Amino acid sequence: MPVMTEPKLIAGNSNITLAKSVARRMSLHRGVAVELVKARVERFNDQEIFVEVFENVRGEDMFIIQSTSNPANDTLMELMIMTDALRRSSAHRITAVIPYFGYARQDRRAKARTPISAKLVANLLTTAGIDRVLTLDLHAAQIQGFFDVPVDNLYAAPIFALDIEHHFNGRTAEMTVVSPDVGGVARARELAQRIGANLAIVDKRRARPGEIAEMTVIGDVKDQICVIVDDICDTAGTLCKAAELLCEHGAKEVHAYITHGVLSGPAVERVSKSMLKCLVITDSIEPTEKVRSTPNIRIVPTAPMFAQAILNIWNGTSVSSLFEADSLAPIYEGMYSRS
Repeated sequence: MPVMTEPKLIAGNSNITLAKSVARRMSLHRGVAVELVKARVERFNDQEIFVEVFENVRGEDMFIIQSTSNPANDTLMELMIMTDALRRSSAHRITAVIPYFGYARQDRRAKARTPISAKLVANLLTTAGIDRVLTLDLHAAQIQGFFDVPVDNLYAAPIFALDIEHHFNGRTAEMTVVSPDVGGVARARELAQRIGANLAIVDKRRARPGEIAEMTVIGDVKDQICVIVDDICDTAGTLCKAAELLCEHGAKEVHAYITHGVLSGPAVERVSKSMLKCLVITDSIEPTEKVRSTPNIRIVPTAPMFAQAILNIWNGTSVSSLFEADSLAPIYEGMYSRS
């Protein structure tokens, strides 16, 4: 007789807060208490990673929640070793829930004699025993093809659309969505269509890697509320310069909606002193206390969406239904009003 499995969550050390939030949301959705599987993820003195699962997971549908964020190599190894531990414990299916997929920016050979590290990571995860991947806003959509297992790539745009409609109620007609580079035009256009806004582009040219020689605004932003949208904010150098340039071109306000707030090095200080009225990020990477305490940085939750996606994967229903704001609105009820 087939055994009815239950969705079970287990978390690494990269984003415990998000993992617990997902468990709480799943409990609300199902009306049944969902707890994280008890386990320990530790390091020996030489920094080798050791994992021990304290509960029986034989025949269970397991979901490992682990962003491969800073320190990327450690969190990636945690994910693979946890996968191996579950596979050897006879878990029925193992899904890697990776809110932030590290190494995604190395998705092609931009120069000779360079790696495609995103493909290497995909191979490593598949070899470790991952049966499925659930992630958010991959840096490049083609990374889904690097895996030989199913990949569900969720989008932050529907959440951002709900947030914008809530916080800019009645002002979307005077908004312009801005792509900070030519490569992000498709992402910016999608958000612009969702909220009925105009589209502009900041074209930048680099003198050398990490150094911007020239930036130009393509489109009319005068007297507009500009919303810069991107998938990753690392050091925030380009973002802050783009905000300054938009203000020089007559923008009334500049806001930014970024999916993954890497915010390394001087990023937080730059944002706090920049022309950005508000930087909105998701909690795909666990925010530091410095990020949380910065007045012009705001964090929107992804737990409701991930919880529903996990339940949809578990019960075999559509995950793509979560691509639309109308589908997410009931899940985010109480957080955003669309009236």
